[in-house]
Amino acid sequence: MTRKVAYLNARLIDPTSGLDAPGGLLTEDGKIAGLGPRLFNAGIPEGAERIDCGGAVLAPGLIDMRVQLCEPGEEHKEDILSASRAAVAGGVTAIVALPDTHPPIDDVALVEFIARRAREAKLVKVFCHAAVTRGLAGLEITEIGLLQEAGALAFTDGRHAVASAAVMARALTYAQGFNALIMQHPEEPSLATGDMNAGEMATRLGLSGIRAEAELVMLERDLTLAAMTGGRYHAAHVSTAAAIARIRRAKAEGQPVTCDTAPHYFALNELAVGDWRTFAKVSPPLRSEEDRQAVVAGLADGTIDVIASDHSPQDQDSKRLPFAQAAPGIIGLETLLPLTLELVEQGKLTLIAALDRLTRRPAELLGLKLGKLAVGTPADLLLFDPGRAWQVDASRFRSKSKNTPFDGRPLQGRVLRTVVDGRSVFDADAASD
Repeated sequence: MTRKVAYLNARLIDPTSGLDAPGGLLTEDGKIAGLGPRLFNAGIPEGAERIDCGGAVLAPGLIDMRVQLCEPGEEHKEDILSASRAAVAGGVTAIVALPDTHPPIDDVALVEFIARRAREAKLVKVFCHAAVTRGLAGLEITEIGLLQEAGALAFTDGRHAVASAAVMARALTYAQGFNALIMQHPEEPSLATGDMNAGEMATRLGLSGIRAEAELVMLERDLTLAAMTGGRYHAAHVSTAAAIARIRRAKAEGQPVTCDTAPHYFALNELAVGDWRTFAKVSPPLRSEEDRQAVVAGLADGTIDVIASDHSPQDQDSKRLPFAQAAPGIIGLETLLPLTLELVEQGKLTLIAALDRLTRRPAELLGLKLGKLAVGTPADLLLFDPGRAWQVDASRFRSKSKNTPFDGRPLQGRVLRTVVDGRSVFDADAASD
């Protein structure tokens, strides 16, 4: 039986087409059947369910390309179902799992396992990246072609840098034959042995520091290797002014490098560590205010292509430790949208540009036919009120883990409804009952 849903009185925003106008949208059997300012002038189709958006923004669902699912191996921190629940509450309709699980996603069976578990959860679309090297050991590259054929979207060792230049060159060369994307954690391991950003704050707290040059050194090496091999290269969660300037120069020279950052790198700086606050410990670390401003500038001028949550759940036992022993990581699925909207409130990005970095750009980078409002495309939708104020309460998050430094922070931008393939998978009114 055909199922139709009519969304009325919406502010339609689609970064792909540049649409930003009041109007309506019709979904039919899981796909977008029509949209536009005058869509329902002749009336609403008979039998269609009506949803009055009340002037709220109706946009493509968010695509989060960096998520730690912790399944398999650490399901007490997070699993596919709990991450999916957190995602839909945050307006995210597609997530891409990082491969540093236990065991790592380095063979076809584990790629298929993630797909099967996602089908069982029946909430968001769950994809995965596969490891660049077997066991994330940095020694032997994986079967990139077979893994891509099985569904892996890109190749990365997650939070582990590929330290060997020879291995990275081999991976870029091999991946080129499949037009596969190699993603790197750009941090030279021998220079990244500290606990937080190097500087006055680290000295005052008595913590060992990680210099910004650790990011730049690895990035310089990798850009050289990418130019040498012709491979597709992506720098993950860039955090320093020097690295962003280097990527900007590479793009100006025509090198097809891409990069992403996470909200904590533009919403916080190293001062958030405060008095050894382990919930503000991340990898790479929170940087100086100058670096934070450089991240904002990189997003504004397009140097930084994508904003991803870098969702990294950690349980209490992993965080309630002395700072040096605590595990790095911040959960971010439910704060991805409102933290990005802070840049809109500050006048650093337009709303359509902010959504572009959360929808169109990750979809295009990963080859997904998602992230846009167009007739015939999957009805993956986000309805949100950009002006609605709320306060973060970590205890109410859907994630199993609560490790966020944003607890208590006032934010603007509330998700009202999340739709995947035409199905409403989150309704704020129902969730608050």
